Amino acid sequence: MAKDNEVKADKSIGAVENSLSKAEHFVEQNQKVIMIVVGAIAVVILGYFGFKKLYLAPKEKEAQGAMFMAEKYFEKDSLKLALNGDGTNPGFLDIISDYGMTKSKNLAHYYAGLCYLKQGQFQDAVDQLKDFSGDDQIVSSMAKGALGDAYMELGDNDNALKYYLKAADNSKNQFSTPMYLMKAGWTYELMGNYAEALKVYERIQKEYYQSFEAREIEKYIARAKGMIAQK
Repeated sequence: MAKDNEVKADKSIGAVENSLSKAEHFVEQNQKVIMIVVGAIAVVILGYFGFKKLYLAPKEKEAQGAMFMAEKYFEKDSLKLALNGDGTNPGFLDIISDYGMTKSKNLAHYYAGLCYLKQGQFQDAVDQLKDFSGDDQIVSSMAKGALGDAYMELGDNDNALKYYLKAADNSKNQFSTPMYLMKAGWTYELMGNYAEALKVYERIQKEYYQSFEAREIEKYIARAKGMIAQK
């Protein structure tokens, strides 16, 4: 039995040595190809980090400076200047065009969407806001809510409702969540779905009773119940 085990062990060692020998032979035969592949990978990695450090980081800093005046115009409700610039300083649309791959370009989509929304250009607002993607939960919630408003103005209640609900649940808090839940409730009512409207209103009453919307939520609950009872 011991001899059998020794034979098996010898065979296993032999198999391993044979595999190693084949691997060494493969490396010897394909050394140039392997070196080219390894070199190409190294070039890609170094190129990526070089691109980020030497191009993208300075471009990001430049974009942030360029967007300063556009943000100031936005704060003053000078929406056309915020969008298109003043001839000296770029607007949000210029930032989007000139600073691709930067965080500033992404944020400019958000601001441009709000500018269009306030100016009543609702489809343009949708187009810009859908191009925005944010890590900040508050800003991304506001963007989704603004999309809901734009769709509502376009008469697209289904999409308006979808984005109001997304905005409500994106970052749950006592300010934005009940505000967008309320808008979702109104949209449900416009669609004649009073049962779902009631659920939303009761959620505000139960989960966000300290919110501004909760102060008059009982009348909305009563209205929804009354409409349900009439059916």
